[in-house]
Amino acid sequence: MMGPAHSLSGAAAWLGVGAIADAMGRPMPWPVLLAGTLICAGAALAPDLDHKAATISRAFGPVSRILCEVIDNLSYAVYKATRGKRDPRRTGGHRTLTHTWLWAVLCGAGASALTVYGGRWGVLGVLFVHMVLAIEGLLWRQARVSSDVLVWLLGAAGAWMLAEVLDKPGNGALWLFDQPGQEYLWIGLPITLGALVHCLGDALTVSGCPVLWPIPVGRKRWYPVGPPKGMRFRAGSWVELKVLMPVFMGAGGLCAVGALGFFG
Repeated sequence: MMGPAHSLSGAAAWLGVGAIADAMGRPMPWPVLLAGTLICAGAALAPDLDHKAATISRAFGPVSRILCEVIDNLSYAVYKATRGKRDPRRTGGHRTLTHTWLWAVLCGAGASALTVYGGRWGVLGVLFVHMVLAIEGLLWRQARVSSDVLVWLLGAAGAWMLAEVLDKPGNGALWLFDQPGQEYLWIGLPITLGALVHCLGDALTVSGCPVLWPIPVGRKRWYPVGPPKGMRFRAGSWVELKVLMPVFMGAGGLCAVGALGFFG
């Protein structure tokens, strides 16, 4: 799928988690719901860091372009080293390592560790990166015609304000993990979820997605998970734009109402 659909699906997924949490009697404070939705929307773009034309690969200027090259080469190297007998030969790393459940879990765990051990600056760093990506994904038309500096400033301002709100007692720094020293440990959850939702979205497209790696399926280590071929679509097609994106927006709206307790 394309960037806007990925971001919308990520936002809807975290709002769905919020609705489930409310139904289970563990409602999210509204700052956690808001911050998690934006983080998940941004994280849903992150697996495409292995593709030079992706939104995330240009979102942070030279830094993200260099990182894209590194991740693409790393992904290709891992693919070649672990390719099964029936896995096809490739010339690049797109839709390999970063499109797996293992990568999603590692990214979430790394972000949680950064926020716990990096203190306030670690939290601000994670928030800033994902605020910028959320702006690029959810407001993609406006972001395309704006300067990168403006998007970065909006991301920095959003990160600072969210951190200020979350830091207030009862607003979410200790949501779900409530022991001393576990502040913001939850922040890895929307990051992992966003990456997984990205993989599931790509699995619906023609090429499928090797989300199960390194678990082998048949004689393939990089099995392209997906529905029957007749149910798949091409990225950017009318199915994505006219069907899936409205569904994501509608589902996100309903889940937001549930997450805020209006159904209870």
